[in-house]
Amino acid sequence: MTRPTKQMIYALIDGTWPACAKRAVGPWMVRVDGQGGNRVSATTAEGMVSDADIPTAEEAMKYVGQKPLFMLRDGDTALDQLLKARGYRSRDITNMYVAPVDLIATRRPPPVTTFEVWPPLATQVEIWKSGGVGQGRLDVMDRALQPKTTLLGRIDDTPAATGFVAKAADCAMIHALEVAREYRRKGLARHLTRAAAFWAKEQGASYLTLLTTQANTPANTLYASLGMTLVGQYHYRVLQE
Repeated sequence: MTRPTKQMIYALIDGTWPACAKRAVGPWMVRVDGQGGNRVSATTAEGMVSDADIPTAEEAMKYVGQKPLFMLRDGDTALDQLLKARGYRSRDITNMYVAPVDLIATRRPPPVTTFEVWPPLATQVEIWKSGGVGQGRLDVMDRALQPKTTLLGRIDDTPAATGFVAKAADCAMIHALEVAREYRRKGLARHLTRAAAFWAKEQGASYLTLLTTQANTPANTLYASLGMTLVGQYHYRVLQE
């Protein structure tokens, strides 16, 4: 398989981090999931749209109890400007990274450092909770299709990190990678990323992908150091209160 394109990664997000429901409303895809974060509650344009189409999306989101939130992807420049003119502010510029699994799965983490666990343990839930990953995102993990797993990271004989990884088509994607604050900068994020690559390879995936905000400098530095390629970005626009 050739390296995933931006469009393939957008589909991979939906495939590995699914909304509770998706509704096609005119030229829009409305994702319904008020508790699982932006990725599962943002509306996207699925074709050509004009300024006159925006109220249709707004009303559809409000109908299901969600605040208007749009994901702007490659090719959405005109829509981005229309939303800006309507008072929507930009939020969370997100980088999309890709690497062949064989590039990352070169050396396993040290023994008893990472574990594949499904369903997640209570200690993982606590690590996520401390990092702002609540029940809504756990529900997303639960409804994601197999193959999937969570990764538990340990250091100093202590559970200290966790993450979720799932496979769709020929790719695996890491979500919700969280290291407890007191154990950061000890290499756990690197170990979990490598562990995810080994898991992905065992599942038959050719590529490992992940997402991180542009503002997360440590994460971007890590993924670049692992040889992952930045292939694109997306961001959100939310209506000013």
